[in-house]
Amino acid sequence: MSFFSDALGLELAQVLPERKVAFYWIGHRGNSMLGLWEAGTGPQRMNLHVAFGVEINDLLQASERLREANIIPLDFNGEPTDEPVVFAWMPAASLFFHDPDDNLLEFLSMLPDAPQCDLGVVMWSRWKSAKANEARR
Repeated sequence: MSFFSDALGLELAQVLPERKVAFYWIGHRGNSMLGLWEAGTGPQRMNLHVAFGVEINDLLQASERLREANIIPLDFNGEPTDEPVVFAWMPAASLFFHDPDDNLLEFLSMLPDAPQCDLGVVMWSRWKSAKANEARR
């Protein structure tokens, strides 16, 4: 729970100790919610991937904020990064990281630009450069 409250800064909505579950608000209160249930002690583990929609300005600051919380921001290939990647076919900017249970979490921000499927997945700086070159034409 400290990871989601302290490291990510999510607002705790409710804890139900008898059910071993905690709920956090995602975005604005009443908008979306994340429920976290305590896992058993058995060797079986499930790893999930959850994407959270965020504003682009928050996404662009996320690498620094995650590192300040001792969380390693990752690119699409799972490598440490200081900038988001862009899925040019959507287009959307994205940044990945793991929670303490090794679930893959993602901050995702849809971009207002036209898709550029030929670019694939590129770093934010390359996307911005491609957009600047396109504007100069």
